[in-house]
Amino acid sequence: MSSDTPRLRADAQRNVEGIRLAALDVFRAHGLNSPLDEVARAAGVSKGTIYHRFGGRQGLIDAVVEELVAERISGIISSVSAIDDPVERFEGYLRGLWLLQYDEPAANDVLLRALPGSAPLAAMCEHAAEVAARFLADARATGTIRDDLTPEDVGILIWERGIIARACDQQHRDGYIRSFEHTLRGLRSGS
Repeated sequence: MSSDTPRLRADAQRNVEGIRLAALDVFRAHGLNSPLDEVARAAGVSKGTIYHRFGGRQGLIDAVVEELVAERISGIISSVSAIDDPVERFEGYLRGLWLLQYDEPAANDVLLRALPGSAPLAAMCEHAAEVAARFLADARATGTIRDDLTPEDVGILIWERGIIARACDQQHRDGYIRSFEHTLRGLRSGS
Protein backbone atom coordinates (compact mmCIF):
# COMPACT_ATOMS: atom_id res chain seq x y z
CA MET A 1 0.00 0.00 0.00
CA SER A 2 1.41 3.40 -0.93
CA SER A 3 1.47 6.28 1.53
CA ASP A 4 -1.29 7.94 -0.56
CA THR A 5 -3.66 4.99 -0.10
CA PRO A 6 -5.84 5.21 2.98
CA ARG A 7 -5.34 2.35 5.41
CA LEU A 8 -8.36 0.14 5.98
CA ARG A 9 -9.83 -0.40 9.42
CA ALA A 10 -9.11 -3.86 10.81
CA ASP A 11 -12.66 -5.10 10.19
CA ALA A 12 -12.59 -3.77 6.61
CA GLN A 13 -9.23 -5.46 6.03
CA ARG A 14 -10.70 -8.75 7.34
CA ASN A 15 -13.63 -8.32 4.91
CA VAL A 16 -11.25 -7.76 1.99
CA GLU A 17 -9.20 -10.83 2.89
CA GLY A 18 -12.34 -12.91 3.48
CA ILE A 19 -13.74 -11.88 0.10
CA ARG A 20 -10.43 -12.68 -1.58
CA LEU A 21 -10.25 -16.15 0.00
CA ALA A 22 -13.91 -16.88 -0.78
CA ALA A 23 -13.36 -15.78 -4.39
CA LEU A 24 -10.41 -18.14 -4.70
CA ASP A 25 -12.54 -21.07 -3.52
CA VAL A 26 -15.62 -20.22 -5.58
CA PHE A 27 -13.72 -19.38 -8.78
CA ARG A 28 -11.54 -22.48 -8.47
CA ALA A 29 -14.58 -24.69 -8.17
CA HIS A 30 -16.93 -23.03 -10.64
CA GLY A 31 -14.98 -20.64 -12.86
CA LEU A 32 -14.63 -16.90 -13.18
CA ASN A 33 -18.26 -16.36 -14.14
CA SER A 34 -19.53 -17.70 -10.82
CA PRO A 35 -22.22 -15.46 -9.36
CA LEU A 36 -20.83 -12.79 -7.05
CA ASP A 37 -23.68 -13.73 -4.71
CA GLU A 38 -21.87 -17.05 -4.13
CA VAL A 39 -18.64 -15.25 -3.30
CA ALA A 40 -20.48 -12.86 -0.97
CA ARG A 41 -22.27 -15.73 0.77
CA ALA A 42 -19.00 -17.66 1.21
CA ALA A 43 -17.29 -14.54 2.58
CA GLY A 44 -20.20 -13.65 4.86
CA VAL A 45 -20.62 -10.18 3.34
CA SER A 46 -23.09 -8.47 1.06
CA LYS A 47 -22.56 -8.32 -2.69
CA GLY A 48 -22.42 -4.54 -2.25
CA THR A 49 -19.30 -4.96 -0.09
CA ILE A 50 -17.60 -6.73 -2.99
CA TYR A 51 -18.45 -3.82 -5.27
CA HIS A 52 -17.32 -1.32 -2.66
CA ARG A 53 -13.98 -3.02 -2.02
CA PHE A 54 -13.17 -4.34 -5.51
CA GLY A 55 -15.31 -2.34 -7.92
CA GLY A 56 -17.09 -5.47 -9.16
CA ARG A 57 -16.28 -8.79 -10.78
CA GLN A 58 -13.35 -7.56 -12.87
CA GLY A 59 -11.60 -5.93 -9.91
CA LEU A 60 -12.13 -9.03 -7.77
CA ILE A 61 -10.79 -11.31 -10.49
CA ASP A 62 -7.79 -9.06 -11.04
CA ALA A 63 -7.13 -9.18 -7.28
CA VAL A 64 -6.99 -12.99 -7.16
CA VAL A 65 -5.94 -14.14 -10.62
CA GLU A 66 -2.21 -14.31 -9.87
CA GLU A 67 -2.77 -16.66 -6.98
CA LEU A 68 -5.62 -18.46 -8.71
CA VAL A 69 -4.00 -19.27 -12.06
CA ALA A 70 -0.60 -17.68 -12.71
CA GLU A 71 1.13 -19.83 -10.12
CA ARG A 72 -0.28 -22.98 -11.72
CA ILE A 73 0.77 -21.98 -15.23
CA SER A 74 4.22 -20.98 -13.95
CA GLY A 75 4.49 -24.36 -12.22
CA ILE A 76 3.72 -26.17 -15.48
CA ILE A 77 6.28 -24.07 -17.35
CA SER A 78 8.92 -24.67 -14.70
CA SER A 79 8.24 -28.40 -14.59
CA VAL A 80 8.39 -28.99 -18.34
CA SER A 81 11.34 -26.64 -18.83
CA ALA A 82 13.41 -29.21 -16.97
CA ILE A 83 12.68 -31.82 -19.67
CA ASP A 84 15.64 -32.18 -22.03
CA ASP A 85 13.82 -33.64 -25.02
CA PRO A 86 12.13 -30.81 -26.96
CA VAL A 87 9.24 -33.00 -28.14
CA GLU A 88 8.55 -34.31 -24.64
CA ARG A 89 8.79 -30.75 -23.32
CA PHE A 90 6.28 -29.45 -25.89
CA GLU A 91 3.87 -32.34 -25.36
CA GLY A 92 4.31 -32.08 -21.58
CA TYR A 93 3.40 -28.41 -21.73
CA LEU A 94 0.22 -29.13 -23.67
CA ARG A 95 -0.68 -32.01 -21.33
CA GLY A 96 -0.15 -29.76 -18.33
CA LEU A 97 -2.31 -26.96 -19.72
CA TRP A 98 -5.02 -29.34 -20.89
CA LEU A 99 -5.23 -31.06 -17.50
CA LEU A 100 -5.30 -27.66 -15.81
CA GLN A 101 -8.21 -26.70 -18.05
CA TYR A 102 -10.08 -29.86 -17.05
CA ASP A 103 -9.29 -29.68 -13.34
CA GLU A 104 -9.74 -25.97 -12.68
CA PRO A 105 -12.62 -24.08 -14.30
CA ALA A 106 -11.05 -20.70 -13.47
CA ALA A 107 -7.81 -21.61 -15.24
CA ASN A 108 -9.86 -22.80 -18.18
CA ASP A 109 -11.67 -19.45 -18.28
CA VAL A 110 -8.29 -17.68 -18.35
CA LEU A 111 -6.94 -19.84 -21.18
CA LEU A 112 -10.21 -19.45 -23.10
CA ARG A 113 -9.84 -15.68 -22.69
CA ALA A 114 -13.37 -15.61 -21.32
CA LEU A 115 -12.84 -12.13 -19.81
CA PRO A 116 -11.06 -10.09 -22.48
CA GLY A 117 -11.17 -6.83 -20.48
CA SER A 118 -8.70 -7.98 -17.84
CA ALA A 119 -5.11 -6.85 -18.39
CA PRO A 120 -3.67 -9.46 -15.96
CA LEU A 121 -5.59 -12.25 -17.70
CA ALA A 122 -4.49 -11.06 -21.13
CA ALA A 123 -0.87 -10.92 -19.96
CA MET A 124 -1.10 -14.49 -18.63
CA CYS A 125 -2.52 -15.73 -21.91
CA GLU A 126 0.17 -13.95 -23.90
CA HIS A 127 2.90 -15.44 -21.71
CA ALA A 128 1.42 -18.95 -22.07
CA ALA A 129 1.23 -18.46 -25.86
CA GLU A 130 4.84 -17.23 -26.07
CA VAL A 131 6.05 -20.25 -24.10
CA ALA A 132 4.02 -22.59 -26.31
CA ALA A 133 5.52 -20.99 -29.44
CA ARG A 134 9.05 -21.41 -28.09
CA PHE A 135 8.45 -25.04 -27.11
CA LEU A 136 6.83 -25.70 -30.49
CA ALA A 137 9.78 -24.21 -32.40
CA ASP A 138 12.23 -26.38 -30.46
CA ALA A 139 10.09 -29.50 -31.03
CA ARG A 140 9.62 -28.80 -34.73
CA ALA A 141 13.40 -28.43 -35.13
CA THR A 142 13.75 -32.14 -34.24
CA GLY A 143 11.66 -33.14 -37.27
CA THR A 144 9.29 -35.11 -35.03
CA ILE A 145 6.49 -32.54 -34.89
CA ARG A 146 4.63 -31.58 -38.07
CA ASP A 147 6.34 -28.63 -39.72
CA ASP A 148 3.00 -27.14 -40.75
CA LEU A 149 1.92 -26.77 -37.10
CA THR A 150 1.95 -23.08 -36.16
CA PRO A 151 1.73 -21.26 -32.83
CA GLU A 152 -1.76 -20.15 -33.91
CA ASP A 153 -2.73 -23.81 -34.37
CA VAL A 154 -1.50 -24.54 -30.85
CA GLY A 155 -3.58 -21.65 -29.53
CA ILE A 156 -6.63 -23.10 -31.25
CA LEU A 157 -5.88 -26.54 -29.78
CA ILE A 158 -5.76 -25.01 -26.29
CA TRP A 159 -9.01 -23.18 -26.97
CA GLU A 160 -10.66 -26.36 -28.30
CA ARG A 161 -9.54 -28.34 -25.26
CA GLY A 162 -11.03 -25.62 -23.07
CA ILE A 163 -14.39 -25.95 -24.78
CA ILE A 164 -14.20 -29.73 -24.38
CA ALA A 165 -13.25 -29.36 -20.71
CA ARG A 166 -16.32 -27.17 -20.14
CA ALA A 167 -18.47 -29.95 -21.51
CA CYS A 168 -16.70 -32.67 -19.54
CA ASP A 169 -19.47 -33.22 -17.08
CA GLN A 170 -20.30 -35.76 -19.79
CA GLN A 171 -16.76 -37.24 -19.91
CA HIS A 172 -14.57 -38.68 -17.18
CA ARG A 173 -11.02 -37.43 -16.74
CA ASP A 174 -9.58 -40.68 -18.17
CA GLY A 175 -11.60 -40.23 -21.36
CA TYR A 176 -10.52 -36.60 -21.59
CA ILE A 177 -6.85 -37.66 -21.28
CA ARG A 178 -7.30 -40.45 -23.83
CA SER A 179 -8.79 -37.93 -26.24
CA PHE A 180 -5.97 -35.42 -25.95
CA GLU A 181 -3.37 -38.17 -26.32
CA HIS A 182 -4.91 -38.88 -29.74
CA THR A 183 -4.55 -35.18 -30.54
CA LEU A 184 -0.89 -35.20 -29.49
CA ARG A 185 -0.15 -38.21 -31.72
CA GLY A 186 -1.72 -36.30 -34.61
CA LEU A 187 0.80 -33.49 -34.15
CA ARG A 188 3.69 -35.78 -35.00
CA SER A 189 5.28 -35.88 -38.45
CA GLY A 190 3.95 -38.57 -40.76
CA SER A 191 0.70 -38.90 -38.86
